[in-house]
Amino acid sequence: MGEKRRYIGVVERRARLALRHRLAGTARAAAPEDIARSLVALHGTDPATVYLAVGARLTEPATTVSATDRALYEDRTMVRMHGMRHTVFVFPTDLTAVVHASTGLAVAARERASLVKGMAKAGAPDEAWLKEVEESALAVLGRRGQATAAELAGDEPRLREQFVYAAGKSYEGVHTVSTRLLRVLGVEGKVVRGRPLGSWTSSQFRWALAPEHPELDAAAAQAELMRHWLTACGPATEADLKWWTGWRVTDVRRALAAIGAREVELDAGTGYVTCGDVAPVAGPGEPWAALLPGLDPTAMGWQQRDWYLAPELRPALFDGSGNVGPTVWWDGRVVGAWAQRADGEIVWRLLDPEGVGREAEAMISAEAERVRGWVGATRVTPRFRTPVERELAG
Repeated sequence: MGEKRRYIGVVERRARLALRHRLAGTARAAAPEDIARSLVALHGTDPATVYLAVGARLTEPATTVSATDRALYEDRTMVRMHGMRHTVFVFPTDLTAVVHASTGLAVAARERASLVKGMAKAGAPDEAWLKEVEESALAVLGRRGQATAAELAGDEPRLREQFVYAAGKSYEGVHTVSTRLLRVLGVEGKVVRGRPLGSWTSSQFRWALAPEHPELDAAAAQAELMRHWLTACGPATEADLKWWTGWRVTDVRRALAAIGAREVELDAGTGYVTCGDVAPVAGPGEPWAALLPGLDPTAMGWQQRDWYLAPELRPALFDGSGNVGPTVWWDGRVVGAWAQRADGEIVWRLLDPEGVGREAEAMISAEAERVRGWVGATRVTPRFRTPVERELAG
Protein backbone atom coordinates (compact mmCIF):
# COMPACT_ATOMS: atom_id res chain seq x y z
CA MET A 1 0.00 0.00 0.00
CA GLY A 2 1.14 3.57 -0.68
CA GLU A 3 2.02 6.02 2.02
CA LYS A 4 -1.01 7.59 3.67
CA ARG A 5 -1.47 11.22 2.68
CA ARG A 6 -1.43 13.76 5.49
CA TYR A 7 -4.58 15.81 5.95
CA ILE A 8 -4.10 19.59 6.01
CA GLY A 9 -7.21 21.33 7.28
CA VAL A 10 -8.47 24.89 7.08
CA VAL A 11 -6.82 25.98 10.34
CA GLU A 12 -3.36 24.97 9.15
CA ARG A 13 -3.89 26.42 5.69
CA ARG A 14 -4.75 29.76 7.29
CA ALA A 15 -1.68 29.51 9.53
CA ARG A 16 0.55 28.95 6.51
CA LEU A 17 -1.06 31.91 4.74
CA ALA A 18 -0.55 34.19 7.76
CA LEU A 19 3.16 33.46 7.96
CA ARG A 20 4.22 32.90 4.36
CA HIS A 21 2.23 35.81 2.98
CA ARG A 22 3.67 38.14 5.62
CA LEU A 23 0.27 39.07 7.04
CA ALA A 24 0.52 38.24 10.73
CA GLY A 25 2.11 41.02 12.74
CA THR A 26 5.17 38.93 13.61
CA ALA A 27 5.66 37.93 9.96
CA ARG A 28 5.79 41.40 8.42
CA ALA A 29 8.80 42.27 6.29
CA ALA A 30 11.48 44.93 6.38
CA ALA A 31 11.66 45.55 2.61
CA PRO A 32 9.50 45.21 -0.53
CA GLU A 33 11.96 42.67 -1.96
CA ASP A 34 11.26 40.34 0.98
CA ILE A 35 7.55 40.55 0.23
CA ALA A 36 8.00 39.92 -3.49
CA ARG A 37 10.15 36.87 -2.76
CA SER A 38 7.60 35.54 -0.28
CA LEU A 39 4.64 35.99 -2.61
CA VAL A 40 6.48 35.25 -5.91
CA ALA A 41 4.35 37.78 -7.80
CA LEU A 42 2.38 40.95 -7.04
CA HIS A 43 -0.44 41.82 -9.43
CA GLY A 44 0.67 44.81 -11.48
CA THR A 45 -2.37 45.46 -13.67
CA ASP A 46 -3.51 48.14 -11.22
CA PRO A 47 -0.35 50.07 -10.25
CA ALA A 48 -1.71 50.96 -6.80
CA THR A 49 -2.14 47.27 -5.95
CA VAL A 50 1.64 46.78 -5.77
CA TYR A 51 2.11 49.56 -3.21
CA LEU A 52 -0.97 48.71 -1.15
CA ALA A 53 0.00 45.03 -1.07
CA VAL A 54 3.51 45.96 0.07
CA GLY A 55 2.24 48.47 2.64
CA ALA A 56 -0.01 45.87 4.22
CA ARG A 57 3.01 43.67 4.89
CA LEU A 58 5.81 46.08 5.85
CA THR A 59 6.90 46.55 9.43
CA GLU A 60 7.30 50.28 8.67
CA PRO A 61 4.47 51.18 6.27
CA ALA A 62 5.53 54.84 6.15
CA THR A 63 8.38 53.73 3.87
CA THR A 64 6.08 51.95 1.41
CA VAL A 65 6.27 54.37 -1.52
CA SER A 66 9.95 55.31 -1.23
CA ALA A 67 11.12 51.74 -0.65
CA THR A 68 8.99 50.30 -3.46
CA ASP A 69 10.11 53.03 -5.87
CA ARG A 70 13.71 52.27 -4.94
CA ALA A 71 13.27 48.55 -5.59
CA LEU A 72 11.46 49.07 -8.90
CA TYR A 73 13.25 52.02 -10.45
CA GLU A 74 16.64 52.52 -8.78
CA ASP A 75 18.01 49.19 -7.55
CA ARG A 76 15.85 47.26 -10.06
CA THR A 77 15.54 44.40 -7.57
CA MET A 78 11.88 44.11 -8.60
CA VAL A 79 10.54 44.36 -12.12
CA ARG A 80 7.09 44.90 -13.63
CA MET A 81 6.58 42.57 -16.60
CA HIS A 82 4.14 40.22 -18.31
CA GLY A 83 3.77 36.84 -16.64
CA MET A 84 1.16 34.20 -15.94
CA ARG A 85 -2.15 34.32 -17.80
CA HIS A 86 -0.86 37.13 -20.04
CA THR A 87 -1.10 39.47 -17.03
CA VAL A 88 1.30 42.14 -15.78
CA PHE A 89 2.93 41.33 -12.42
CA VAL A 90 5.82 42.58 -10.30
CA PHE A 91 8.44 39.89 -9.68
CA PRO A 92 11.78 39.69 -7.94
CA THR A 93 14.26 40.50 -10.71
CA ASP A 94 16.10 37.22 -10.26
CA LEU A 95 12.93 35.41 -11.39
CA THR A 96 12.82 37.24 -14.72
CA ALA A 97 14.32 34.38 -16.72
CA VAL A 98 12.11 31.79 -15.00
CA VAL A 99 8.91 33.72 -15.62
CA HIS A 100 9.80 34.49 -19.21
CA ALA A 101 10.68 30.91 -20.13
CA SER A 102 7.88 29.26 -18.16
CA THR A 103 4.95 31.46 -19.16
CA GLY A 104 5.99 34.05 -21.73
CA LEU A 105 7.44 32.19 -24.68
CA ALA A 106 4.26 30.54 -25.94
CA VAL A 107 2.21 33.71 -25.47
CA ALA A 108 4.90 35.81 -27.16
CA ALA A 109 4.90 33.63 -30.25
CA ARG A 110 1.12 34.00 -30.58
CA GLU A 111 1.26 37.77 -30.01
CA ARG A 112 3.91 38.36 -32.67
CA ALA A 113 2.14 36.13 -35.18
CA SER A 114 -1.11 38.00 -34.54
CA LEU A 115 0.56 41.38 -35.07
CA VAL A 116 2.27 40.31 -38.29
CA LYS A 117 -0.95 38.77 -39.61
CA GLY A 118 -3.02 41.82 -38.69
CA MET A 119 -0.59 44.17 -40.41
CA ALA A 120 -0.51 41.99 -43.53
CA LYS A 121 -4.31 41.95 -43.77
CA ALA A 122 -4.37 45.74 -43.45
CA GLY A 123 -1.79 46.18 -46.21
CA ALA A 124 0.69 47.58 -43.68
CA PRO A 125 4.47 47.08 -44.01
CA ASP A 126 5.76 43.53 -43.77
CA GLU A 127 7.55 41.51 -41.08
CA ALA A 128 11.02 42.57 -42.23
CA TRP A 129 10.03 46.22 -41.86
CA LEU A 130 8.61 45.51 -38.40
CA LYS A 131 11.84 43.82 -37.33
CA GLU A 132 13.85 46.82 -38.49
CA VAL A 133 11.61 49.21 -36.53
CA GLU A 134 11.86 46.95 -33.48
CA GLU A 135 15.66 46.94 -33.53
CA SER A 136 15.69 50.71 -33.91
CA ALA A 137 13.26 51.17 -30.99
CA LEU A 138 15.33 48.91 -28.73
CA ALA A 139 18.44 50.88 -29.65
CA VAL A 140 16.65 54.10 -28.70
CA LEU A 141 15.71 52.61 -25.33
CA GLY A 142 19.29 51.54 -24.83
CA ARG A 143 20.45 55.13 -25.35
CA ARG A 144 17.69 56.81 -23.34
CA GLY A 145 17.47 54.33 -20.48
CA GLN A 146 13.71 54.88 -20.16
CA ALA A 147 11.19 56.48 -22.52
CA THR A 148 7.49 56.83 -23.18
CA ALA A 149 5.96 55.50 -26.38
CA ALA A 150 5.69 59.10 -27.63
CA GLU A 151 9.38 59.75 -26.89
CA LEU A 152 10.34 56.56 -28.71
CA ALA A 153 8.26 57.60 -31.70
CA GLY A 154 10.02 60.97 -31.70
CA ASP A 155 13.31 59.18 -32.26
CA GLU A 156 11.85 56.43 -34.48
CA PRO A 157 8.93 58.00 -36.45
CA ARG A 158 7.92 54.68 -38.02
CA LEU A 159 6.44 53.71 -34.65
CA ARG A 160 3.64 56.21 -35.42
CA GLU A 161 2.45 54.18 -38.43
CA GLN A 162 -1.17 53.08 -38.10
CA PHE A 163 -3.13 50.20 -39.55
CA VAL A 164 -6.75 49.06 -39.39
CA TYR A 165 -7.19 45.94 -37.29
CA ALA A 166 -10.05 43.47 -37.97
CA ALA A 167 -11.56 45.55 -40.77
CA GLY A 168 -15.28 44.95 -41.15
CA LYS A 169 -15.64 43.26 -37.77
CA SER A 170 -17.59 44.63 -34.82
CA TYR A 171 -14.30 45.14 -32.98
CA GLU A 172 -12.56 46.94 -35.87
CA GLY A 173 -10.06 49.54 -34.71
CA VAL A 174 -7.08 51.62 -35.74
CA HIS A 175 -3.86 50.44 -34.10
CA THR A 176 -0.58 52.30 -33.83
CA VAL A 177 2.54 50.21 -34.43
CA SER A 178 4.13 51.44 -31.19
CA THR A 179 1.23 50.24 -29.03
CA ARG A 180 1.11 46.74 -30.50
CA LEU A 181 4.87 46.33 -30.89
CA LEU A 182 5.69 47.38 -27.32
CA ARG A 183 3.13 44.88 -26.08
CA VAL A 184 4.78 42.12 -28.10
CA LEU A 185 8.23 43.12 -26.88
CA GLY A 186 6.89 43.04 -23.33
CA VAL A 187 5.66 39.46 -23.52
CA GLU A 188 8.86 38.49 -25.32
CA GLY A 189 10.81 39.68 -22.30
CA LYS A 190 12.68 42.40 -24.20
CA VAL A 191 11.15 45.44 -22.51
CA VAL A 192 9.54 46.10 -19.13
CA ARG A 193 7.55 48.91 -17.55
CA GLY A 194 9.74 51.66 -16.14
CA ARG A 195 8.98 54.64 -13.90
CA PRO A 196 5.40 56.00 -14.16
CA LEU A 197 4.70 59.45 -15.57
CA GLY A 198 2.81 60.48 -12.45
CA SER A 199 2.57 59.29 -8.87
CA TRP A 200 2.62 55.70 -7.64
CA THR A 201 -1.05 55.35 -8.62
CA SER A 202 -0.41 56.30 -12.27
CA SER A 203 -1.12 53.75 -14.99
CA GLN A 204 1.03 55.54 -17.60
CA PHE A 205 4.54 54.12 -17.68
CA ARG A 206 7.80 54.69 -19.42
CA TRP A 207 9.45 51.69 -21.04
CA ALA A 208 12.89 50.26 -20.32
CA LEU A 209 15.00 47.41 -21.60
CA ALA A 210 14.38 44.20 -19.67
CA PRO A 211 17.13 43.06 -17.30
CA GLU A 212 19.52 40.72 -19.06
CA HIS A 213 18.70 37.12 -18.33
CA PRO A 214 19.72 33.71 -19.67
CA GLU A 215 17.39 31.75 -21.94
CA LEU A 216 16.15 28.77 -19.93
CA ASP A 217 14.58 25.50 -20.96
CA ALA A 218 10.81 25.93 -20.73
CA ALA A 219 10.13 22.73 -18.79
CA ALA A 220 12.91 23.44 -16.31
CA ALA A 221 11.64 26.99 -15.84
CA GLN A 222 8.11 25.71 -15.23
CA ALA A 223 9.42 23.35 -12.56
CA GLU A 224 11.31 26.21 -10.89
CA LEU A 225 8.29 28.53 -10.92
CA MET A 226 6.14 25.73 -9.53
CA ARG A 227 8.61 25.20 -6.69
CA HIS A 228 8.57 28.89 -5.80
CA TRP A 229 4.80 29.14 -5.90
CA LEU A 230 4.09 25.96 -3.94
CA THR A 231 6.56 27.11 -1.29
CA ALA A 232 4.52 30.29 -0.93
CA CYS A 233 1.01 28.93 -1.48
CA GLY A 234 1.06 25.18 -0.84
CA PRO A 235 -0.98 23.21 -0.34
CA ALA A 236 -2.87 23.80 -3.55
CA THR A 237 -5.00 21.66 -5.84
CA GLU A 238 -4.26 20.88 -9.45
CA ALA A 239 -7.09 23.26 -10.39
CA ASP A 240 -5.41 26.03 -8.36
CA LEU A 241 -2.10 25.38 -10.07
CA LYS A 242 -3.55 25.33 -13.58
CA TRP A 243 -5.50 28.52 -12.91
CA TRP A 244 -2.61 30.47 -11.38
CA THR A 245 -0.03 29.51 -13.99
CA GLY A 246 -2.33 29.49 -17.02
CA TRP A 247 -0.55 26.33 -18.20
CA ARG A 248 -2.01 23.16 -19.69
CA VAL A 249 -2.73 20.33 -17.27
CA THR A 250 0.11 18.32 -18.81
CA ASP A 251 2.56 21.14 -18.03
CA VAL A 252 1.31 21.37 -14.43
CA ARG A 253 1.66 17.63 -13.87
CA ARG A 254 5.11 17.52 -15.43
CA ALA A 255 6.30 20.38 -13.21
CA LEU A 256 4.86 18.73 -10.09
CA ALA A 257 6.69 15.51 -10.93
CA ALA A 258 9.92 17.38 -11.67
CA ILE A 259 10.05 18.97 -8.20
CA GLY A 260 8.94 15.78 -6.42
CA ALA A 261 5.79 17.43 -5.05
CA ARG A 262 3.99 15.48 -2.33
CA GLU A 263 0.28 14.76 -2.27
CA VAL A 264 -1.76 15.77 0.77
CA GLU A 265 -5.44 15.54 1.58
CA LEU A 266 -7.48 18.75 1.60
CA ASP A 267 -11.17 19.38 2.16
CA ALA A 268 -11.29 20.16 -1.57
CA GLY A 269 -9.58 16.85 -2.48
CA THR A 270 -5.98 16.14 -3.40
CA GLY A 271 -3.52 18.94 -2.81
CA TYR A 272 0.23 19.34 -3.35
CA VAL A 273 3.13 20.70 -1.33
CA THR A 274 6.86 20.74 -2.03
CA CYS A 275 8.72 17.61 -0.99
CA GLY A 276 10.07 19.18 2.20
CA ASP A 277 6.84 20.84 3.30
CA VAL A 278 4.67 18.00 4.57
CA ALA A 279 5.22 18.56 8.30
CA PRO A 280 2.59 20.46 10.33
CA VAL A 281 2.90 24.25 10.50
CA ALA A 282 1.90 26.08 13.66
CA GLY A 283 0.16 29.42 13.50
CA PRO A 284 1.64 32.83 14.36
CA GLY A 285 0.48 32.53 17.96
CA GLU A 286 -1.74 35.60 17.90
CA PRO A 287 -4.71 36.77 15.83
CA TRP A 288 -4.16 39.28 13.05
CA ALA A 289 -6.06 41.68 10.84
CA ALA A 290 -5.25 43.08 7.40
CA LEU A 291 -6.71 45.38 4.79
CA LEU A 292 -5.64 44.04 1.40
CA PRO A 293 -6.12 45.85 -1.93
CA GLY A 294 -8.04 44.77 -4.97
CA LEU A 295 -6.16 42.05 -6.89
CA ASP A 296 -3.99 41.29 -3.87
CA PRO A 297 -1.96 38.11 -4.53
CA THR A 298 -3.30 36.45 -1.38
CA ALA A 299 -6.97 37.00 -2.19
CA MET A 300 -6.30 35.98 -5.82
CA GLY A 301 -3.85 33.20 -5.00
CA TRP A 302 -6.11 30.18 -5.39
CA GLN A 303 -8.99 29.29 -7.66
CA GLN A 304 -10.69 27.27 -4.91
CA ARG A 305 -11.19 29.83 -2.13
CA ASP A 306 -13.83 28.46 0.21
CA TRP A 307 -11.25 27.84 2.95
CA TYR A 308 -10.69 31.57 3.36
CA LEU A 309 -13.64 33.21 1.60
CA ALA A 310 -17.28 32.29 2.22
CA PRO A 311 -19.00 31.71 -1.16
CA GLU A 312 -21.88 34.01 -0.26
CA LEU A 313 -19.48 36.97 -0.06
CA ARG A 314 -18.22 36.66 -3.62
CA PRO A 315 -20.94 38.70 -5.40
CA ALA A 316 -20.13 41.74 -3.27
CA LEU A 317 -16.35 41.39 -3.35
CA PHE A 318 -15.66 40.53 -7.01
CA ASP A 319 -16.42 42.35 -10.25
CA GLY A 320 -18.04 40.65 -13.22
CA SER A 321 -14.70 39.46 -14.58
CA GLY A 322 -13.56 37.72 -11.41
CA ASN A 323 -11.29 40.49 -10.08
CA VAL A 324 -11.37 40.79 -6.30
CA GLY A 325 -11.80 44.21 -4.73
CA PRO A 326 -10.35 45.52 -1.44
CA THR A 327 -10.86 42.96 1.35
CA VAL A 328 -10.80 42.97 5.14
CA TRP A 329 -9.16 39.93 6.74
CA TRP A 330 -9.39 38.52 10.23
CA ASP A 331 -7.18 35.64 11.31
CA GLY A 332 -6.94 33.98 7.92
CA ARG A 333 -10.32 34.61 6.35
CA VAL A 334 -12.04 37.40 4.46
CA VAL A 335 -14.63 39.04 6.68
CA GLY A 336 -15.45 42.27 4.85
CA ALA A 337 -14.52 45.05 2.46
CA TRP A 338 -12.96 48.50 2.64
CA ALA A 339 -12.66 51.63 0.55
CA GLN A 340 -11.24 55.13 0.60
CA ARG A 341 -13.61 58.08 0.55
CA ALA A 342 -13.00 61.39 -1.20
CA ASP A 343 -11.79 63.00 2.03
CA GLY A 344 -9.18 60.27 2.48
CA GLU A 345 -10.99 58.36 5.22
CA ILE A 346 -10.57 54.59 5.13
CA VAL A 347 -13.94 52.96 5.76
CA TRP A 348 -14.75 49.28 6.13
CA ARG A 349 -17.71 46.97 6.55
CA LEU A 350 -18.02 43.49 8.01
CA LEU A 351 -19.81 41.04 5.73
CA ASP A 352 -18.82 37.68 7.20
CA PRO A 353 -21.75 35.46 8.24
CA GLU A 354 -19.74 33.93 11.09
CA GLY A 355 -19.27 37.33 12.71
CA VAL A 356 -16.25 38.61 14.60
CA GLY A 357 -15.74 39.91 18.13
CA ARG A 358 -14.66 43.21 19.62
CA GLU A 359 -10.98 42.31 19.46
CA ALA A 360 -11.26 41.80 15.72
CA GLU A 361 -13.08 45.08 15.19
CA ALA A 362 -10.47 46.96 17.21
CA MET A 363 -7.59 45.43 15.23
CA ILE A 364 -9.35 46.07 11.91
CA SER A 365 -9.86 49.72 12.90
CA ALA A 366 -6.17 49.95 13.74
CA GLU A 367 -5.28 48.55 10.33
CA ALA A 368 -7.54 51.13 8.64
CA GLU A 369 -5.66 53.88 10.47
CA ARG A 370 -2.38 52.25 9.49
CA VAL A 371 -3.37 52.41 5.80
CA ARG A 372 -4.52 56.02 6.06
CA GLY A 373 -1.32 56.93 7.85
CA TRP A 374 0.97 56.04 4.94
CA VAL A 375 -1.37 56.71 2.00
CA GLY A 376 -1.87 60.25 3.28
CA ALA A 377 -3.33 62.70 0.79
CA THR A 378 -3.13 60.30 -2.17
CA ARG A 379 -6.49 59.17 -3.50
CA VAL A 380 -6.66 55.54 -4.54
CA THR A 381 -9.53 54.17 -6.64
CA PRO A 382 -9.30 50.47 -7.62
CA ARG A 383 -9.07 49.90 -11.34
CA PHE A 384 -11.62 47.08 -11.07
CA ARG A 385 -14.44 48.27 -8.83
CA THR A 386 -16.84 46.03 -6.95
CA PRO A 387 -20.39 46.69 -5.69
CA VAL A 388 -19.48 47.04 -2.03
CA GLU A 389 -16.37 49.16 -2.70
CA ARG A 390 -18.42 51.63 -4.76
CA GLU A 391 -21.02 51.86 -2.01
CA LEU A 392 -18.46 52.40 0.74
CA ALA A 393 -16.52 54.99 -1.25
CA GLY A 394 -19.71 57.03 -1.65
